[in-house]
Amino acid sequence: MWKPMLTTYRDEPPIGDQWRYEVKYDGFRCGLEWKTSGVTLWSRNGKKLNDQFPEIIQACEENQATFKDNLPFMLDCELVIPVTELRTNFSELQTRGRMKSKTAISKKAAERPASLYVFDVLKQNGKSLKKKSYQERRKQLENLFAKNPIKELKLVDQYKDLSSIKGDVFLHQAEGLLAKNVNSTYQENTRTKQWLKIKNWRQIQGIVTGWNQENDYYDLSVYNEEELVPLGKVKNGFPDEDRETLNQFIRENGQKLNRSTWQIPAGVCIEVNCLNARNGEIREPMFHRFRFDLNPEECTLDRIQKQLAQLPEDIDYSNLDKILFKNALKIDLLIHLRKVAPVMLPHLYNKKLTVIRFPDGIYEESFYQKHVPDYAPEYFQGNEHLVCNDLRSLIWLGNHAALEYHVPFNRLDEENPREMVFDIDPPNQSKFPVAVKAAQLIKELCDYKELVSIAKTSGRKGLQIHIPTDGTWAYDETREFMETVAKVLVQKYPDLFTIERMKKNRGERVYIDFLQHAEGKTIIAPYSPRGQGNATVATPLFWEEVNEDLDPNDYTVFNVAERLRKKGCPFRYYQP
Repeated sequence: MWKPMLTTYRDEPPIGDQWRYEVKYDGFRCGLEWKTSGVTLWSRNGKKLNDQFPEIIQACEENQATFKDNLPFMLDCELVIPVTELRTNFSELQTRGRMKSKTAISKKAAERPASLYVFDVLKQNGKSLKKKSYQERRKQLENLFAKNPIKELKLVDQYKDLSSIKGDVFLHQAEGLLAKNVNSTYQENTRTKQWLKIKNWRQIQGIVTGWNQENDYYDLSVYNEEELVPLGKVKNGFPDEDRETLNQFIRENGQKLNRSTWQIPAGVCIEVNCLNARNGEIREPMFHRFRFDLNPEECTLDRIQKQLAQLPEDIDYSNLDKILFKNALKIDLLIHLRKVAPVMLPHLYNKKLTVIRFPDGIYEESFYQKHVPDYAPEYFQGNEHLVCNDLRSLIWLGNHAALEYHVPFNRLDEENPREMVFDIDPPNQSKFPVAVKAAQLIKELCDYKELVSIAKTSGRKGLQIHIPTDGTWAYDETREFMETVAKVLVQKYPDLFTIERMKKNRGERVYIDFLQHAEGKTIIAPYSPRGQGNATVATPLFWEEVNEDLDPNDYTVFNVAERLRKKGCPFRYYQP
């Protein structure tokens, strides 16, 4: 039976030519055993996971012919539910792992499918590769996946440059990274220093408010306005001297509630390394240090949210409590942009960006900006035109109250558009159900033509339909297709839809705008906020959500990042 090779924790990654790096994904360590007779997904404890994750098994079985010349083989993998390319949803995976009902499992597999991220091959054509070096096995793995058609199986990227992987891990807020010695053999069931794990810690501060003397867990709390609320528990990471100092303080100043439980008045603040904190639980908490410089009142829920967001440190933030929307502050905008950056930035990459800035909020003067201002930092890309290719640039723009991000359909170095986008514009909110009908009809026509289509709210009162083309269509070709589709809708439903440009001539009909898709024109980028009172966001949708219950006002800077965590991104398989 497969017994995985285990990693050793280190605070900092090693450097040298003998090391290669991989992203550490937050999932279940699994072995995929693939024989001519079938596929088995093994947990690290020897449990079969076929029933809990049928989408993985089905995908493999459907592609048996592709890999038949390499069978049997054994792969070392991480089973994950992706949020972004590098970040995963571990709690959702745990829920899947506990499920027993086949009906419930099938429903979840369709709604939120798992993926298998492959990083090693231990056997191929029935021959063991464990005594080969990591780099030799990696080459065989790359050859094995050279023509991989299975979107549920992803070959984990290997990095040679440490700074590159650190940047990617930080952008995506991934769990961490792995450092692997290129000469290491595969040592089953052994915790080795040839494979090292380095965590992407978030540092948060909380107030010690309780202690369980029996299990040595400390309760941490923070203030939510004037009320103390639970943050979570911490036990590990305390040096003996610090632990004894804290215990002595508790015995002298705390109140013993029963045989093992103590309650402590708010007074001692500590800093904790963790992967996340939500709903009264801290993920993998490790004591870092006492924070005697903090007053307990400074340890707030708002402060925790900022710390968990991991905003870039080399930006001179200003007026974070400035009201930009009816009920949202600048810090709310920045946290939204930070959390959606991994899925928003690909839509901005190497495109002439136009932002709309609202320096004093949406109820005051705004202006368009297309050029890099003279006071922009050196890392900002673009010369004549504004270009936003990285996290720091995006957050810098947000810090300067750029609320809306509009992009063209082609990149700077390309002539052809990368996508077609229909803009469906109802005359008012009451006609939004008609816009939904238009979107559904456009999807039907795209399905007939075997074209992928992805819907998104415009962030205002309409919908937009993105159709990826990978730059294979010229603008005149996309224009011809889009005009044909729009005219088909108008001819079939003349009382519902129109392509009339003059608003006064549209009446109550929904406008199907294909003219906006042209060279030099722009569209609101996915995940961009809009300069609206309730801080709405242009939000990508799954097609099952495009129905009579859809309300574009439901998607705001306060909830879109959490929606992304729970549901994933509809653009997941399609690069803009």
